[in-house]
Amino acid sequence: MNKKTISRLSYVVCGAANAACGQILKGIIFLAIEIAYFVFMIVSGFGRLRGLATLGENVQGMAFNEELGIYEMMAGDNSMLILLSGTVTVVITIAFILFWLFTISSGKAAIKRVEEGKHVNNFLEDVKSLANKNINFLFLSVPVVGLGVFTVMPLIYMILMAFTNYDSNHQPPGNLFDWVGIKNFITLLSTSDRLSSTFWPVLGWTLIWGFAATFSCYFGGMFLAMIINSKGIEFKKVWRTIFVLTMAIPAFISLRVVATMLGEKGIFNVLLQQWGFTSSALPFLSNATWARFSVIIVNFWIGVPVTMLMVSGILMNIPGELYESARIDGASPFMMFRKITFPYMWFVTTPYLISNLIGNFNNFNTIYFLTAGEPLTLNYYKGAGKTDLLVTWLYKLTKDSNDYNLAATIGIIIFVISAIFTLVSFSRSNALKNEEGFS
Repeated sequence: MNKKTISRLSYVVCGAANAACGQILKGIIFLAIEIAYFVFMIVSGFGRLRGLATLGENVQGMAFNEELGIYEMMAGDNSMLILLSGTVTVVITIAFILFWLFTISSGKAAIKRVEEGKHVNNFLEDVKSLANKNINFLFLSVPVVGLGVFTVMPLIYMILMAFTNYDSNHQPPGNLFDWVGIKNFITLLSTSDRLSSTFWPVLGWTLIWGFAATFSCYFGGMFLAMIINSKGIEFKKVWRTIFVLTMAIPAFISLRVVATMLGEKGIFNVLLQQWGFTSSALPFLSNATWARFSVIIVNFWIGVPVTMLMVSGILMNIPGELYESARIDGASPFMMFRKITFPYMWFVTTPYLISNLIGNFNNFNTIYFLTAGEPLTLNYYKGAGKTDLLVTWLYKLTKDSNDYNLAATIGIIIFVISAIFTLVSFSRSNALKNEEGFS
């Protein structure tokens, strides 16, 4: 049998080319994995994929037992488990396809070495190579497997759930859920439904919050770092230490304490009334506008020290000669900031800004621990409040309403918005376009 025939045979019989080139054990292992996959598919895999198409047909309920003459509770199908097992089968199939492509590549490489008269490694030599020239394959294999099991599989499961009606009215095993296509997306994005009338305002506030929280902390931390690093300030290390200490307290504790202080009978309202600044309690958290300003200001207080530390390190690395030359040319402090400090900072911190902005779009802790999304409104769908972000509303839909399909749909929309914004903003930034040119 010539090499071309063997190469073609390896498309059907994994490891055939390796075995023909003397890698007998390697070929047997490849073939064993292929056989194991097809046995799995015959025994249960195809059944799981069929179940994935229907998500169950038998509903749990009472059925009459003719032998005993009584009604008994008959177990039904569980759509959630069927969806999960089907997802696992899909991931295993994808993994096998990648393995199949790898065996073909390995077989072709072995045939090429034989044709060129080069040495073909046996199994023991392949194993030893994992400790030297192929060590990257060894180190990457574990993370790749972990990525597939703990990231790809749950992600596929969540994405598929967005195309079902898995909500409070379809809870297995008592009630099955089924595929509904893109109905959830249409309902969420349409303009006439109450659900849609909640989604768009919450999305708008999420975007406003993301930009306000990111850039307020960014510029606040920048100016604080510039003040501390200026020549006329004494005890620079002491000031930096004070701000670092504020970061040592867990943020959720600070947020809960501040939430109490901003309450109707909190310390701020008590002092303002005692000092005569106001005759009644200010609605820091009970009025929508006040609450939104409150969360931005509190987030500013929490986030500024982090930015200050990062910016301090950048300021120390800006060449002092640039400022000396600018002073000789008669540049004002504002001009030096606009022409030297800010361009340098913007170039270096663009990736940080993008990641921080995406993080603020999904900043669950600040909103949930400070306001829990309140104040609530009857105009919004199922417990959504005026300070809720998409991520906190998503949490409420799963925890309080069991609307997993809508939560999965919102999760996909958040991912799409974040991914598009990240790709577009980073690809257009100077940090990528002029990676080597800034000096």
